This record gives sequence, C-alpha cells and structure tokens, in this order.
Amino acid sequence: MEMGAALTESAFPLNHQRLPRHVAVIMDGNGRWAQRRGYPRIRGHVAGVDSVRTVVRQARKLGISYLTLFAFSEENWQRPNLEVRALMALLSRYLDRELKEMQDNQIALRAIGDLKRLPGAVQQDLARTIEATADGAKMILTLALSYGGRTEIVQAVQALAADLLSGRLKPQEIDAALFRRYLYAPDLPDPDLLIRTSGEYRLSNFLLWQSPYTELYVTDTLWPDFKEDDFLKALAAYQERERRFGQTREQIAALNNTSSRH
Repeated sequence: MEMGAALTESAFPLNHQRLPRHVAVIMDGNGRWAQRRGYPRIRGHVAGVDSVRTVVRQARKLGISYLTLFAFSEENWQRPNLEVRALMALLSRYLDRELKEMQDNQIALRAIGDLKRLPGAVQQDLARTIEATADGAKMILTLALSYGGRTEIVQAVQALAADLLSGRLKPQEIDAALFRRYLYAPDLPDPDLLIRTSGEYRLSNFLLWQSPYTELYVTDTLWPDFKEDDFLKALAAYQERERRFGQTREQIAALNNTSSRH
C-alpha cells in the first residue's frame, strides 16, 4: 500500500532532525467549507475525511511519532441531531475503511474523551479498531472524541481526590508528574505543535493541561482544503520557532553545545 504522493518539500524544505515529535490538530471549518459552496454541512465533514487521510499518511511518512486530531468536542453534542448522527456514522465508516491502512503502516489508534457518550455501535467499532491496531509501533494516532479539556482535568481531580480520601495517596505526593497519571492518556507526550485551521485563534477547550509550551500555528485554510503543502508549511513554520521553555536564549545555546559534544 502506497503512503500517498511524493512530498513536495522543495517549496517548504524541512530539517528531518527537527520535526515535532507530537502534532495536534484542531480540524476546523468543515461547515463553512460546505456553506460557501451551497452544500449541506455534512458534505463538509465528508470532504474533511480526505484531509484526515492526507495528514495521517504524511505524518506517518515523515516519521512523526504522535498525531492527535480533535474530531468531536463535548460541545458538539449540542449540534442538530441529524448532524450528530451523520458525524457518528462518518466516524464508524472511517474506522472501517482505514483499518487495513493503519495495520499496513503500523499505526496504533487510540481515543481520548468521554467515550461513554458515544453511541454503542460506535464504541464497539472504536474498541475493535483500537484492539486491531494495538501492535502498531510506528505512529500513535489519537482521536479526541466527545472531548473537553476542562472535563478531562475535572475528572482527573475527582479520581485523585478519591485516592486521597481512601488513603492510597498523600497530599505531599501530588505534583505535576503525578497529576498527569490521572489524565486520559498519561503516556502521550505534550504536543510540540498545535495546528488550527479556518483562522480561529482559540484553543476551544483542547488539551488544556498538555499545551503550556506547545507552539501554535493558525492558518486561514478550511480543513477540507488542508492538504500536503499546508501540512508541510506548518511544519516548516514550526522549525523556525525558538523553543526556550522559560529559559534564556543563552541557556538554550549552552545546553545545545553541551549536547553536541556528547
């Protein structure tokens, strides 16, 4: 199975030693894409699946280890029932159609969010695909479904409080590393790069705990129009950033010099 067309890296040259380890994407603009063309909103979601396929293939081909896609927020349950049902059907169809490609390319699927709210049939499809791809060792693809960052933090606090009350945990043991163990996917590293399409400048309740030093990249491109060059452009912009994590430029330079000597 081919991983897609050859990358057009001549326009956006990349240093493959400085690619982000974890890329997260807020896939926004499906509805506007459809409305601008006089289509029903669901037509935009269908078109957006092609962009999902494009980005997954390209991330895998580049050797990016983690890709997290914001597919359905907890706020999206407030949308019209017809649209929600169509989105759930589209999700099940995606899981079925992409299973072999994920297996062939050693992509492990995961999901984060309040998954119990998903329809029973979708939960079964999701669990089946996660199990069938569990051995994928080249990339972890995480779908955020029925996901809300504040809810994730609140649920983590509730679980932590239960352990405190039961005596399994002492207050002095609590730190950021321990708190992380109570999140949906504690083993996933923080995103290095967060891409948001459609020109909106907000996090939309996505990965709030995990993104304190994540580099943000916003493009006006609507998600169904986000293709290979758009992804490469985002990665190239990321490589132009200087990530200091609260340190000075001189400290980072000294650290890099020390690392290069070893």
